[in-house]
Amino acid sequence: MQMRLTFIGADHEVTGSCHFLEVGNTKVLIDCGMEQGNNVYQNAELPVGYHEIDYVLLTHAHIDHAGMLPWIHARGFRGQVITTYATADLCNIMLKDSAHIQEMEAEWKNRKARRAGRGEVEALYTMQDAEDVLKHFEGVAYGQVFKLNDNLTLRFTDVGHLLGSASIEIWATEGASKKKIVFSGDIGNKNKPLIRDPQYIAEADYVVMESTYGNRYHKKDVNHVDSLAGIIQETLDRQGNVVIPAFAVGRTQELLYLIRHIKEERLVTGHDSFEVYVDSPLAVEATHVFKDNMLECYDDETKALVERGINPIDFPGLKLSITSEESKNINFDMTPKVIISAAGMCDAGRIRHHLKHNLWRPECSVVFAGYQAEGTLGRILQDGAQTVKIFGEEIDVRAHIETMEGISGHADRDGLITWISAFEKKPDYVFVVHGSEESCVSFTDVLNTQLKLAAKAPFSGSQFDLIKGFWIKETEGVPIEKETAAKRRASGVYTRLVDAGKMLMDVIHRNEGGANKDLTRFTEQILSLCDKWDR
Repeated sequence: MQMRLTFIGADHEVTGSCHFLEVGNTKVLIDCGMEQGNNVYQNAELPVGYHEIDYVLLTHAHIDHAGMLPWIHARGFRGQVITTYATADLCNIMLKDSAHIQEMEAEWKNRKARRAGRGEVEALYTMQDAEDVLKHFEGVAYGQVFKLNDNLTLRFTDVGHLLGSASIEIWATEGASKKKIVFSGDIGNKNKPLIRDPQYIAEADYVVMESTYGNRYHKKDVNHVDSLAGIIQETLDRQGNVVIPAFAVGRTQELLYLIRHIKEERLVTGHDSFEVYVDSPLAVEATHVFKDNMLECYDDETKALVERGINPIDFPGLKLSITSEESKNINFDMTPKVIISAAGMCDAGRIRHHLKHNLWRPECSVVFAGYQAEGTLGRILQDGAQTVKIFGEEIDVRAHIETMEGISGHADRDGLITWISAFEKKPDYVFVVHGSEESCVSFTDVLNTQLKLAAKAPFSGSQFDLIKGFWIKETEGVPIEKETAAKRRASGVYTRLVDAGKMLMDVIHRNEGGANKDLTRFTEQILSLCDKWDR
């Protein structure tokens, strides 16, 4: 009889969320995210093969929570991915976009490698991998309590971070033991444009809680409309461009909401017809998803606009750039404009081209409207770099670097305290995850001392017995050693081969008792494969 939780990703780190829950014979991942930016610690290996995972429960569509789903499918995962309808819609475009980026980056690296006589790399995963795993998605409604199987009953609760984002309530049953575990997902900031504020949960035995802003406070009483209008006014007056790196999903749509208001109220003068370019095919597709999920996900203010026949994220002068040619033409047109482009941390995508063309121009502005992870180009610019390298070229940073305070999609320390304090009965234990070393340690201390909660920030590989309420294994962080690119490539490809071998053994066991004729043919195929590859 077992009910245990193993911590895999985003432990003492901000990205790559992944938790492994075992209840009886049911094996579940909660999130399966990609690591982004600098990562300090090694992640533990999953203690089972990916082909053994029955379900992935997905809190939301951001790549640091969903981005490795195609990767685990390529390594044998064939279970269901359960998430909200809006998250399923967003993943349909985001995972394909991520796969496209993986393939394009591998192609670019391989062109360079061939010229230099080096070995080639494989894409982390392919478009086919993304399309295959998307067939395993199943959408559910907010607030719907449903029995997944004899071990698990679920409910997804709106947590106000992104369209479709949710905390996941899990009622786990194993024999006579029953426990409720809540996975917070990323907890949203209050009073954001478009979507609702976080909804609260009344009770749980265990809580797995994010701590991205666990040691920080957002600037209060910031008028984002006035702040953005002021930046646009000053930049256009200088005959410059306003360049805004923004996540294609969520932040781009919020910015469109703010700019629609700026234009409607004529808060920028002398440039009444200024144009706003959304330069990201993903952002354009995501904007359509936002329109399709208005009734379930939008807040009351936005719904009121819709009822009056007003599209909350559309306005005169909005230009949607889809093709590469359209993207290039933006920088050939010297008319002052606003350019919103992905990716939000400037680590990939078309935004790097716009930075290359605008960073060196003192009349321009680059506006950050979201969290910039350590090690990303966005953080380097925010921290005051005088020069940066983009596409191998040194670029002087002469543009005005601006940050819109308080527009983050994450709750700050006060918001996190409000969320956990809403539990009417104190949970037995709080596991603090998804935060930098400083943030998760600081917030754990707040939970221990201020709220008198039993709390700990586990390292990857730690394992907790949810029935008996004690740590089966407590690990220490293992720093990532500097490896050569060749070693990392070899390790990744070899790991996939090992995963395939584990899947083969599982298939062999499932064929026990089969017809002799079939087993003989299966055996011959395996032996033929071994003869071909035996070294």
